[in-house]
Amino acid sequence: MELDRPFLQLPFLFDTEVLAAEVDRLVPENWLAHPSGLSGNTAVPLVSINGEPRDGFDGPMAATAVLRRSPYLLQVVSSFGEVVARSRLMRLAPGAEVQEHVDFNYHWYSRVRIHVPIVTEPTVRFFCGAEEVHMAAGEAWLFDSWRRHRVVNGSAKDRIHLVVDIAGSARFWGMVRRVQRADTVEAPQRLAFDESRESELRVERFPAAPIMAPGEMAAIVSELMSDCSANPNNNARELEYYHDLLFDLVHDWRNHWSLYGFMEDGVSGYQALLKRTQAGLRPDPRVLVTQSNKVGINPIINQRLLAAALKPQRSKEFVTGGS
Repeated sequence: MELDRPFLQLPFLFDTEVLAAEVDRLVPENWLAHPSGLSGNTAVPLVSINGEPRDGFDGPMAATAVLRRSPYLLQVVSSFGEVVARSRLMRLAPGAEVQEHVDFNYHWYSRVRIHVPIVTEPTVRFFCGAEEVHMAAGEAWLFDSWRRHRVVNGSAKDRIHLVVDIAGSARFWGMVRRVQRADTVEAPQRLAFDESRESELRVERFPAAPIMAPGEMAAIVSELMSDCSANPNNNARELEYYHDLLFDLVHDWRNHWSLYGFMEDGVSGYQALLKRTQAGLRPDPRVLVTQSNKVGINPIINQRLLAAALKPQRSKEFVTGGS
């Protein structure tokens, strides 16, 4: 994440009346319950695995039927000029909230979320790190999801945001750096609805390698251990234990990769390395805690590393581009 602050407003402005009219045309069946069952949280998939109306990250993305028949939503999602990952309309019921949490699974290791509020009120507050903001309708915002964050809908109506997940090209992150370093606020680029505009939507086809590259694994482990080492409350012996456990995985993974790469014959060996590491985790999930956001090390290892390192079912399409 290249953000130097909890929130960053991007220089874009969209027509919320047109967006809200398209949202009003949705039917109740379009809104899906939160995958974790969070009360008051519902969503409409716009870009999803194979364009199907469901949640998930691990698969080729495509526009859903809802997005294809919503021309201005499609123009907005496409307007950033980026390769788009899973994206949705997210609705928060009156009085509901998204409780404080950190996004630490693999998807968020290299992605950022753009928020475009469509229906909102000043009493809708977004908290991230030590700051809070109200994201006004039609604006575009980023926030640092590695920091602890939460949302409260203090209004009497639904809050609806368009959220667009991207990794971001050099052009995009160059824009972010320009905004962060500017002495004055940059005038927003206004994107009105244009019936004649053709939208070119580019979507993720390969969200992750079927077998994590050793260099990526080493980067994840190094970053995590540095974060935990910076916490003065962590036990030195446990830091040493986890350092050895995780770097033993990195070294043996690289050794096995050198022999098998994406070959099917190597899958059982990769699985054995992941099981060995899983078995070596201490029972206390917070035996070590990150300094940056005070999250226990085990959940991060499980979601960012062990669950993401091996997806052999996708090897063929990753190599050939086919399904």
